[in-house]
Amino acid sequence: SREFLWQEGHTAHSTYEEADEMVMAALDLYKQAYQDLLCVPVIPGYKTEKEKFAGGHRTTTVEAYVAGSGRAIQGATSHNLGQNFGKMFDIKFQDEKGQTQIAWQTSWGFTTRSIGVMVMVHGDDKGLVMPPRIAPVQAVIVPILSKKLSMEDANPYCLSVLADLESQGLRAKYDDREMYNPGWKYNHWEQKGVPIRIEVGPMDIEKKQTRVVLRFNGEKMDIPVDGIGAFIKEKLESIHKAMFEKAVADRDSHVVTVTEWKDFVPNLEKNNLVLTPWCGPEHQDWEEWVKKTSKEESLKNLGQEGEDERCSTSVAAKTLCIPFDQPELPEGTKCIASGLPATCWVLWGRSY
Repeated sequence: SREFLWQEGHTAHSTYEEADEMVMAALDLYKQAYQDLLCVPVIPGYKTEKEKFAGGHRTTTVEAYVAGSGRAIQGATSHNLGQNFGKMFDIKFQDEKGQTQIAWQTSWGFTTRSIGVMVMVHGDDKGLVMPPRIAPVQAVIVPILSKKLSMEDANPYCLSVLADLESQGLRAKYDDREMYNPGWKYNHWEQKGVPIRIEVGPMDIEKKQTRVVLRFNGEKMDIPVDGIGAFIKEKLESIHKAMFEKAVADRDSHVVTVTEWKDFVPNLEKNNLVLTPWCGPEHQDWEEWVKKTSKEESLKNLGQEGEDERCSTSVAAKTLCIPFDQPELPEGTKCIASGLPATCWVLWGRSY
């Protein structure tokens, strides 16, 4: 199915300042959802006039990066609609003085594309890699049955481990299916991206321990069964931190600053996001020039004459955002495209 679901909010305010405060609050919530839940770092910023919501006053965005493809993807947007739609649809209110005013409106949205972003940022050749805080199953217990260990003998030990995990508020599962061997179960739960696998074999029971395997990096360790629940709970938090730091490092290693056009397309070819000085978000003509020229130069490098208009992954660069966090802009810096005096830094990339 090509259907997607979304959360969307609309508000009306008496002043521009109140509306803008709402816009930023919604955007910050979306940033938290990506970073604190999905382990996906995002870059917040303003959209240019060309890329903003049509008819709105100003659009803010959080932009993510997918290292596997070298492409950016818009994570979520929050719009200050200004009074344009209020004037169009006659949305009015009476202020404290009893005077009729046009409302200042906002609109903001977050969709299930966020799940796709998470999958692409963290997934590997084995399948999903689920961030611990949103994983439906955070830890799975797999008994290693053999002539030395029957299911009947494994059950009490594994169930005690499960009880310890659940006592810590963890979402855990005991895979006691007897029709599948341990190797099949390992592969099954790795595909589903379960953050931690807990293996229990005859030697583990004898030594009063478990073999703990981390999904995101494959690390294995033998952990005493006493206090296993508290250990796993703490380990899940360290996994979240490590996954986020890895994603930040993957992204930051592909964000480069470019001040001359000759270096722009070569850096796109290296799967980089490109931060450049810009003459301002209102210069839509030069923005279109960059999109057109980067596409032509990239296709030439590939030995191709053109690109299907229906292509959803164009080689052309587009503006992602004007980041809120702006580096210092030395006086006299020129726009990378027009040569006009630069007024800001803008982030470019190939995007989904």
